Amino acid sequence: MKVIKWFLAIVLTLVVGVTVYLTMFFDLNNVKPQIVDAVKKQTGRDLQITQDLSWSVFPSLGIKLGGISLSNPDGFTPASMLDVNEAVASVALMPLFSQQIEIDLLKLDGLTLHLVTQKDGRTSFDGLAAKTTADKPKATASSDTKAKLLQTLDIGGIELTNTNINLIDMASNTTQTFSLKSFTLGQFSLGQFADFAYEFSATLPDMQLTSSGQGKVKVDQALKNVTINDFAMVHKAQGDSLPGKAVTAELTTQMTLALDAKTIALQLTKISATDLAATGDVKVNYGTSIPKIAMNLDVGDIDVDALLPQQEDQADKPGEKTDTAPSQEPDLSALKSMDLILNLTAKSIKVSNMLTQNWQMKLAINKGVLTLSSLTANLYEGKLALSAKLDARKAVPTYQFDKKLTGVQILPLLTDAAEVDLISGTASFEVNGSGASLIPDNMKKNLEAVGKFEVADGALYGVNIPQMIRSAQQKLKGDLSADKKEALKTDFTSLTGSFTLKDAVVNNPDLTMASPLIRLKGNGTANIATEALDYTLTTSVVGSLSGQGDAVDESLKGVDIPLTIKGTFQDPKFGIDTKALLEGQFKDEADKAKEKLKEGLFKKLGI
Repeated sequence: MKVIKWFLAIVLTLVVGVTVYLTMFFDLNNVKPQIVDAVKKQTGRDLQITQDLSWSVFPSLGIKLGGISLSNPDGFTPASMLDVNEAVASVALMPLFSQQIEIDLLKLDGLTLHLVTQKDGRTSFDGLAAKTTADKPKATASSDTKAKLLQTLDIGGIELTNTNINLIDMASNTTQTFSLKSFTLGQFSLGQFADFAYEFSATLPDMQLTSSGQGKVKVDQALKNVTINDFAMVHKAQGDSLPGKAVTAELTTQMTLALDAKTIALQLTKISATDLAATGDVKVNYGTSIPKIAMNLDVGDIDVDALLPQQEDQADKPGEKTDTAPSQEPDLSALKSMDLILNLTAKSIKVSNMLTQNWQMKLAINKGVLTLSSLTANLYEGKLALSAKLDARKAVPTYQFDKKLTGVQILPLLTDAAEVDLISGTASFEVNGSGASLIPDNMKKNLEAVGKFEVADGALYGVNIPQMIRSAQQKLKGDLSADKKEALKTDFTSLTGSFTLKDAVVNNPDLTMASPLIRLKGNGTANIATEALDYTLTTSVVGSLSGQGDAVDESLKGVDIPLTIKGTFQDPKFGIDTKALLEGQFKDEADKAKEKLKEGLFKKLGI
């Protein structure tokens, strides 16, 4: 008992002694001039501490500061770089005697930073770098010693309130404001989970952002691993450039940060934004010069068109140019500082009004080269398979690709993708190509490709070739009322061909079409820059061209009839060579006359 009494007496004496010394003999305000002079000497900046510095002693040893201001360099606006309304730090006094650190409270209120970049490139940070870089490094405690000292670290709580950062760019005359309304950390001890929460907002030139979140954080005893569980965040953005001028996104994740291995692992248990929902995981290795990122994402339905900002209708704005195609290469420099592997699966993706399902994609970005090793999807009752590479290491990017479509219903695909209803049927399509430049006009000029296609059991729309031939034939016979209104459609059983693409012109040398009535073959070109068509085809009649209820007229069987296709993709013009029809008629009549003459001659000869 005497030992305990003596111990308590000693502790009490120390506490009283420290209290008396700090409050009566050591006035913190006496050191304010030395602090101000030291800052001025080191940085050339003016430091002001307008409020008195004060001690708190029992039960916590603490210090309170207020009215702190640090100036920007001369000639900068605002004149102040940093302002702090109040800063409080207090440490539990009694555990210090047992070499234990228990922080009762860390509080910072009203911190404001004005970070200015002048037109000449000078910034608010100029002159703040330490001038002792040439000094020899001082010996520091080993990591094991630090961990041992901090094994008893306890923090009663941390409060950050009303923190604002203003990024001011004088060259562009823009200001971006980031505001941390609050950040709180509850009772914290090494090896134990602690609650935290935040509220954040930002004002950018084209939008307003707000974010709030909460979760649990744990730092292990060795200070090597940080774990964050149930980190739930809600982000809201408003701006004219956003779809619907407002977007709300929610994210829930679990995160592990390995400080010694320099890795971060995130489990994305929930991602939602507008109608987008996804799950996945992300792994980051930031120990290399370029961080390595590996992502696996499983996404539901994505409507890319709905996510893009609405385009203003320029039709009612005379005098304004509607051509907004870029004339410069896009900035792809970010690809050079990325090392990314992405595996993506999606239930469906809609883009440019074209719908695909069951996406499986493998993509990698490494030092400026984007490689799409595999992309497969279901597309209009068929399948899409694509691989591609984009090389952005030079000023003008280059690319190459290999694309296959099998079993695709071509009419709804063309209608949704390009509003073209030229052809229907079940299509297979192969093409591989390469090119340079991502400027749309240059892409059309520089793209070179080869491919082939096959369409089965379909129809050409906008033309009825048998009816055209029949009508022209009857008019040649003098029947000027031969124009019967029939569906402008030519059915076929197969349509095949190959093509090459160079200088924005698709060359199709071997177009072949077969149907029960006609055979068609020929060649032509399609200009993807002007959308002009220029085809010369030969049509052969193999069946009766007579309409229902008409007498059968097979006079054109075996006659080759030239057919032309002009116009554009949107408005093709079909034409027929009536001269060939007439020649076919003469040939048929001549053949009949020859047969009669031959029969008469045989009769006279008694044969």
